[in-house]
Amino acid sequence: MTTVINFTKANLESLPIPSTGRVEYQDAKTPGLKIRVTANNIKTFCVLKRVKGGTPLRTTLGRFPEMSIEQARRQAAVILAEIAEGGNPAEVKRALKAELTFAELFKIYFERHAKVHKISANTDELNYKNHLEKPLGKKKLSAITKEEITAIHYKITRNGHPIVANRVLSLLSTVFNRGIEWSITMANPCYKIRRNEEKSHERHRYIMPEEFSRFFSALKAVPNHTIRDYIWMSLLTGARRKNVLTMKWSEISMAERMLHIPKTKDRTAQNIPLPKQAIDLLKIRRKVIDEKEVYVFPGDGVTGHLVEPKYTWAKLLKRADITGLRIHDLRRTLGSWQVNSGASISVIAKTLNHKSIQTTLKYARLQLDPVRDSMNTATEAMFKAGKAKPKA
Repeated sequence: MTTVINFTKANLESLPIPSTGRVEYQDAKTPGLKIRVTANNIKTFCVLKRVKGGTPLRTTLGRFPEMSIEQARRQAAVILAEIAEGGNPAEVKRALKAELTFAELFKIYFERHAKVHKISANTDELNYKNHLEKPLGKKKLSAITKEEITAIHYKITRNGHPIVANRVLSLLSTVFNRGIEWSITMANPCYKIRRNEEKSHERHRYIMPEEFSRFFSALKAVPNHTIRDYIWMSLLTGARRKNVLTMKWSEISMAERMLHIPKTKDRTAQNIPLPKQAIDLLKIRRKVIDEKEVYVFPGDGVTGHLVEPKYTWAKLLKRADITGLRIHDLRRTLGSWQVNSGASISVIAKTLNHKSIQTTLKYARLQLDPVRDSMNTATEAMFKAGKAKPKA
């Protein structure tokens, strides 16, 4: 009679070694799943099930601990279901062996989807290498459990990176969803795993009126003309950092006073009207830059264009006695001053290439001076109408 035990790592590791032959144990959770222990202490999972109208059929799965208990239970469940339907368990086993690993699915996802459709493809690759390759890369897709993914999410969170944990979980879910879409896998084990709460860190920073004089003085003092002009252009156009850094002369029409960006953050094209100050800056740069130069802001590195000048930016802020300002805030500065100048939300959205009006509405909240002025005017009118004065 076969002994029934609960298959756990501790229980299987402590099974007694027979002096001769082999001993077999039955899993308490998965009827039909067994493990055989030989005199050489080799432990092998197998499935033993009687075929309808036939004799018991044994299917070897793999050795423990190379095959985990969870993998054995999953494969046993598939094979047992196939036997119950009168199918051939050998064919099922061959299909399971041919199943892709997570590393193989990720490679397909990266080449077919991320590199083609996502600007953040490099971030996906980095998150895979840092957090997913070691624990999941070699695992067959059907062997990856919700509990394993939850543990990965928890580990990243516990190490002090709750937002990164959410991004890794989102990446996993996307990879599995694409696998389902491409008929590579059948299920997404990320389903209903709870993400960490994320608080909004919406920035309200832009160049304040009292800071402009100091900012301009410090900017004029920047010795590197390429970096200085890059900062000017970022402020004058409100374009995103990457689009200004990679700006090409071929994208600029002096006649139309227009910058054409072929691909923005959301992978759409954008036309940005250039104000007079931007045109004047570009005309000066055109005179001093080699006509063969592709980029408006060339650099000496492998990219061929300027890379974000963090050191120079930090020195500029120190010289201007300004804190907490980022280069991206120059984009926010243009939007907020458009609000202050009476521009409509739709015009600002067009300027900054916002697809959602909700994104643009935050710029209306940045500048409270017009609100304060309107409130002062309204309250003064109310007291004037009532022929009253506020009490001291």
